[in-house]
Amino acid sequence: MKGCKLSLPLILAFVLFVPTLAGAAAQGSKPVVQLIATGGTIAMKIDPVKKAPVPAISGEDLLATVPDIADFATIEVKNISNVASCEMSPERWVELQKAVTAALERPEVAGVIISHGTDTLEETAYFIDLAVKSDKPVVLIGAQRNASESDFDGPRNLRNAVRICVSPEAKNKGAMVVLNGHINAARNVTKTNTSDVETFKSGDMGELGVADYDRVIFYRAPLHRQHVPVTMDVLPKVDIIYMYGGADGELIKAAVERGAKGIVLGALGWGNIPSKAYEVVKAVIKGGTPVVVSTRVWNGRVLPHYGYPGGGKTLQDAGAVFSDNLSPQKARLLLMLAMQSTKEQGKLQAFFDK
Repeated sequence: MKGCKLSLPLILAFVLFVPTLAGAAAQGSKPVVQLIATGGTIAMKIDPVKKAPVPAISGEDLLATVPDIADFATIEVKNISNVASCEMSPERWVELQKAVTAALERPEVAGVIISHGTDTLEETAYFIDLAVKSDKPVVLIGAQRNASESDFDGPRNLRNAVRICVSPEAKNKGAMVVLNGHINAARNVTKTNTSDVETFKSGDMGELGVADYDRVIFYRAPLHRQHVPVTMDVLPKVDIIYMYGGADGELIKAAVERGAKGIVLGALGWGNIPSKAYEVVKAVIKGGTPVVVSTRVWNGRVLPHYGYPGGGKTLQDAGAVFSDNLSPQKARLLLMLAMQSTKEQGKLQAFFDK
């Protein structure tokens, strides 16, 4: 303003304020990524008394292992549990789904990272892929080596997950599992080695892409995805029963008697079971319990092909549903969600055909 003189203290205050304002603007321009910590080996250290890994570090502790992570995004941390992934359950999955949905609904959030144990990581990933509706990425990470080990793989996986969350190409890919730089779709991925860092693979389908040293690259997108919302506080109880030579079906009968509302069979080959087990399956389906046929084989679809007692065609004729190429553990998740609305064979089959 003409004739207005600024005092020296005012000038100094302005000079000091401008960098602060610029820094705040730069910080505000970065995308926000929320890290939801659930536990697992990635959150464990060696207990000096037990001399074995136990839950020990928080999401904030994990974040501190990657000093340059702020170069990519502003990270928020939400700790909802610190448990081994064998303790994950439908109740925990529903809680996690609510937390992920709430985060992704915020416009400033670019994506969500879930740190998790590797034992049931593929199950949680597929549940989130089914139950969360958003075009933003959800990246699940874990570690095969705990934080006490010199070659702890958690920091690399976390860093890559953030890079993927802020990548424009990561949109509309659903939930992804990322370890050792490999990006896998939730529907296809499975743990293939008990301890190797290269454990998560997608079989015949192949990975979606890689988080390489220079950039994140996607080579394909998952096409067979669907949204099945959570509408019940407690999901129907579904048990998995594996088949083997000589299986008589007594475990199927026991599961139903103990409250299972649905059964998934880890069947043989194309989707076949021994004749004695077949007689039990017919009885439980007639009694109103849905039965879904999956396979214990790693790759390929199940089909109602064989016509002998217990063959896939006879199971379909008895009212069983076929899970396409879903593993037993993933077929269980889809059945739990689908049974919120129906128990009819045809309607259930429609969920598995998508």
